[in-house]
Amino acid sequence: MKPTAYFSMEFAIDQALKTYAGGLGFLAGSFFKAAKRLNYPIVGVSILWSYGYYDQVRDREGRMKVEYVRKYYEFLEDIKLKVPVTINNTTVWVKAYKLEEDVFNTCPIYFLTTDIPENDYLSRTISYHLYDGNNLTHIAQEIVLGIGGYKVIKECENVKLFHINEAHALPLGFKLLAEYGLDYVREHLVFTTHTPVPAGNEVQDIHLLKNMGFFDTVDITTAEKLGGNPFNLTVAALRMSKRANAVSKLHKKTTEKMWDWVKDKCPIIYITNAQDRHYWQDPIIRDAAKEYDYEKLRERKMELKKQLFEEVADQTGKIFDPEIMTVVWARRFVDYKRPYLPLYDENRLRELLENRKIQIIWAGKPHPNDTNAQITFNWIVSKTRNLKGAAILTGYELKLSKLLKLGSDIWLNTPKRPNEASGTSGMTASMNASIHMSTLDGWHVEWVEMYPEDSFTIGDGINVSDEFEAKCMYEQLEIAADMYDTKEWWKKACNCVNHIVEFFDAERMVKEYATKMYV
Repeated sequence: MKPTAYFSMEFAIDQALKTYAGGLGFLAGSFFKAAKRLNYPIVGVSILWSYGYYDQVRDREGRMKVEYVRKYYEFLEDIKLKVPVTINNTTVWVKAYKLEEDVFNTCPIYFLTTDIPENDYLSRTISYHLYDGNNLTHIAQEIVLGIGGYKVIKECENVKLFHINEAHALPLGFKLLAEYGLDYVREHLVFTTHTPVPAGNEVQDIHLLKNMGFFDTVDITTAEKLGGNPFNLTVAALRMSKRANAVSKLHKKTTEKMWDWVKDKCPIIYITNAQDRHYWQDPIIRDAAKEYDYEKLRERKMELKKQLFEEVADQTGKIFDPEIMTVVWARRFVDYKRPYLPLYDENRLRELLENRKIQIIWAGKPHPNDTNAQITFNWIVSKTRNLKGAAILTGYELKLSKLLKLGSDIWLNTPKRPNEASGTSGMTASMNASIHMSTLDGWHVEWVEMYPEDSFTIGDGINVSDEFEAKCMYEQLEIAADMYDTKEWWKKACNCVNHIVEFFDAERMVKEYATKMYV
């Protein structure tokens, strides 16, 4: 494969390095861990967010609130490199730090910052917050990632191919276009598209982008031919890339339908997302499942549940019982993922809880500017106060995510089809004997095709109304609860652990990128 630079707004590498928001970062982190083990010539480019995404804490009444705390990272190497980038007719200096391979056993990653004394206050704020809610700042971040990242790579690495993970780094394509022409760009740029919801496919005023420096020296007429007016970043990426990929089989169909009107777009294939078992999987669970040692698996699972329940008690004052089937809904808090669905019929949920059939935990981070999602989160806070066996946790980052996956029995996934491009949290839960229960969306479609008995499926993928799928969800929870802690349950759990890594491990994913995208 060709030496490749992988540009991503976020990387979830380790709890100590808070440069991620959610699934996009988790994917990039697993990608770079697996690529390192495979010894592939890949280097990462991202931004060193001074305040991370945000710190999710509680106010005096127990509701979630957003706080920003400056982050410091002693383990990043200062490579003594600064490059200039023009943003809104102003020179902004971009400083690069390097995460060496041996720190977290990943391929190397260059992290960029504008938060240095050479810049004025406004320029310094560009790299303050991941996914800043101010549109001008957001555009500036994309220019720093794309053009600043390209300049750093040109100074430090011998790269033959550029991979943009989502369209945030698209200014890189225009920088290449300005220097080498469109034919060159179409031979040296590949693109991964993710969420099909509008918020995940950015549209901007083309004149604003031109004035900001998004297109480098490329004229606005050429930019309009590529991305339209208003300018659609995803459309332009599809027209400028050699190849693009969706992140699951169903997502490919959704993507092709969504962009079937786009002429001159590149071929769109699919490479289903995966996660790194070496990071996520508990070795005792892995070995017990291989041996189909139900007693050993149960014993370990109970230990891990108790560890999770210590966190529940610490945050909420609720004491959970490890003997009761524990359901977890945990991921990015956004409307299409429907975090509210378990509470759709509150009486039905209350009945399940009071009959000690289930316990349920929510966790996840809303965007700091998504008021509706934060209202939903705090609505669940208020609802769970008076529901015995129900809780919602704050601080959803790598550490808590792993704790939840290790300690849960059911990993509940409720997106409204076809909005979930892939989703990956259920993969790592399944690696730890937490059985996936999901609507027919994202990667779950493929999981059910491969091993229909290794999970629980909500609905039929046709009627996607809240009412119908909530009813199906409660029915599946009843079925699972009746099966829980029986021989049949532990056999299902062992099958789940053993089968999930056959396809949904990151090494398969990285090999597919190498053979299908990087050749």
